[in-house]
Order: sequence, then C-alpha cells, then structure tokens
Amino acid sequence: MSSGFKKFLALWTGELISSIGGGLTSFGLGVYVFQETGSAAGMALVTLLGFLPTLLLSVPAGVLADRYDRRLLLMIGDGCSGLGILYILICMMRGGASLVQICIGVFISAVFSSLLEPSYRATITDILSKEEFSKASGLVSLAGSARYLFSPLIAGFLLGVGDISLLLIIDICTFFVTITVTAIVRKGITTKGSEEKQSFYESLKEGWNAVHGSKGVFLLIMVSSAITMFMGILQILVEPMILSFSDAKTLGIAETLCACGMLLSGLFLGIIGIKRGYVKVLRVSIFMAGMFMIGMSLFENIVSICIFGACFFTMLPLANNAMDYLARTNIPDELQGRAWGFIGFLSQIGYVVAYAVSGLAADGLGTLTGKGVGRGAALMIFISGVLLAVTALTLLRLSAIKELENVGRGGGSR
Repeated sequence: MSSGFKKFLALWTGELISSIGGGLTSFGLGVYVFQETGSAAGMALVTLLGFLPTLLLSVPAGVLADRYDRRLLLMIGDGCSGLGILYILICMMRGGASLVQICIGVFISAVFSSLLEPSYRATITDILSKEEFSKASGLVSLAGSARYLFSPLIAGFLLGVGDISLLLIIDICTFFVTITVTAIVRKGITTKGSEEKQSFYESLKEGWNAVHGSKGVFLLIMVSSAITMFMGILQILVEPMILSFSDAKTLGIAETLCACGMLLSGLFLGIIGIKRGYVKVLRVSIFMAGMFMIGMSLFENIVSICIFGACFFTMLPLANNAMDYLARTNIPDELQGRAWGFIGFLSQIGYVVAYAVSGLAADGLGTLTGKGVGRGAALMIFISGVLLAVTALTLLRLSAIKELENVGRGGGSR
C-alpha cells in the first residue's frame, strides 16, 4: 500500500465519521419536522435550505481549493459547519425549535460545508496515483453511504430512548474527530501552490473552461444533473412515504436495510474497482436504478420497499464511480479544485429542482387522489423512476460521452 493511499485512508476515516454524524442530524430533523407539520413540503424546505448554499458556493470554493491549502479549508469547513448544528441544539434545549430556526441552523452549517467537497476531491487527486482513483472512489461512495447505512438505524433506536438533542450532540462531537484527523494528515502533504498569481475571475474562468471545453465532460455533467433531480425526489419523499404508515424506528431500520446495497457495491469497488467499460457500467446502473425506484413505489409494504430499495442503492456507487473516473481523467491536475467546484454546481442543480417541487407535488397529489401524502410521494417516486430509466437509455448512449473513456485511458490532458 502506497503512502499516499494511507493518507487517503486517514482522511476517509474522518469523512466516514463525519458522514455518520451528519446522517444522525439529517434523519432526526426529518422525523421531527414531519411529526410537527405532517407535510412533505416542510421536510423538503429544510433539505433545500441545507443544500442550496453548498450548491451556490461550490464554484468559488473550488477556486479557493486551488489557491490555498486544501487541508486547511477542510478543517475550517468542518469546524465552522458545526455552529449551525449548535444553534439548533440550543433552540431545542430551550423548549423546541421552530421550522424557521431549524432552517437557519441548517443554512449556516451548509455555508461552511460548501468548502469541503472541492477541497476533498482535489486532495484525493493530490495524494493518489491514477491507478488508485477507482478504489478510492469506491471507498468515498462507501463513506457517503454511511449516512444511509448506519445513521438511520442508530438514530431510530436513539430516538426511542431520547430525543433529537442527543443526535445533535453526537453530530457536534464528530466534528472534533474529523478536524483532528485532517490536521494530522496535513503535516505529511506538501501544499501545491499556483506558480502564477491569478485574479479570482481568471481562476473561475479556467475552471469553467476545464469542464466546458470538453463536450463529453460537459454533456456528462448535464446528464448527471438530470439524474440527481430524479434521485433527489426519492431522497426527499421516501421518508414521508414510509412514515405515513409506520413509525420512526421502522423507518430507521428500513433505510439501513436499503443502504446495505451501497455497502456491498462500495466494498466491491474499494477492493476490486472497475477496470474498463465505465460508460457501459454507468448506463446499466442508472437504468436499473430507475427500475428499482419504480418497484419501491408500487406497494405500501415495508418488505417490498426494503428489497427494491437495497437494489436501488446497490446501483449508486457503481454509477458514481464511473462518473467520477470519466470526469477526473479528462481534467488537468492543476485545475482539479476549480473544475470540481463547477462540476459540483452544475451536476447538483437537479437537487434544487427536486427539493423545491417534490414536497409540494407529493402533498398536492395526495390531496388530489384523496390517498394522503404517503401515496402522493409514492406516485412522484414512480414517475421519477420512469424518467431516470429513459435518461439512461437515451442520453448516456451519446458518442461524446463514450469518447471520454478512450481519452481517459490514453491519459488525455493529464
């Protein structure tokens, strides 16, 4: 094992712990808001305000990742994002937090969290060889899945013996762990500075050119944005769909069982990785994810939801791994930070659309059909699954995307 991969594993461990802590807070706030409001729109609003700052600030955060010490930015982002969670905790301890107070706290946390993604992605490129990218991407997906795999189960049981304040306290404690790990790793990594001083605007322009200059990369990002919209709808609506006929403990168990699929494929990618056929893997995994979304929506049955959900989550690391490789190997090393800032911004616009409309649409469909918000959410998930499968069968077959694999294998611009 190379020294670079050991440093990556240390950073990954911190990310894993942070992901579990963040998942506790996300699950707890979702249940709390739904119980207080009985609306999917309230849950969607909290998620939207927690996500929007990260999206809007991802581009300038990418520029900062190329101009300053990426590890220091990780520490600042992790540490200061805890302030928003602390604010919500204080409100809870004073007798309960209103929807407005929760939105404020989540928004503050998200502003500082926006520093994390470009710096983390660019740091991976700093310390790993090209041959290690696929395995690293699999482990990164696995760490991200921890918020779905471990957090719901833990949170569901903790809510049975305590309240949401306990979850928030645990999440805050995880920030100290991740900051410490990053500080230790930072000592062994040489900071890469720019040889020429550029204006902020010029740095932004270079990042845009890095992703827009390649037709295949830009098209892949646009497809990714559509995919995230459909997946975002599932992310928002699966909780009210289950809570409409069950309780928080069952929801936690169900989300954990579903996320076991991510564990299996994440471990496979972390140990073996994908060797070739990235575009084909991407197309098949996205199509199957759409079909499994349809399956999740058909029955008001927790067993059926868990089976189709586990299959759905099995597809996500495979799709993310393929997308990550195709983009990373077609972007120059020195532009990785700002490029990933733009990639994060453009590819995740779909989430904003999903968070903005899914809750209101589910509430409206539930009222229109007379079957309640739970079945309204299921209908939205069904429609999204159909559109996701259609996207895989059409856009991902375009030649410009297929050519990315040949360029990446040949070294491209790297």
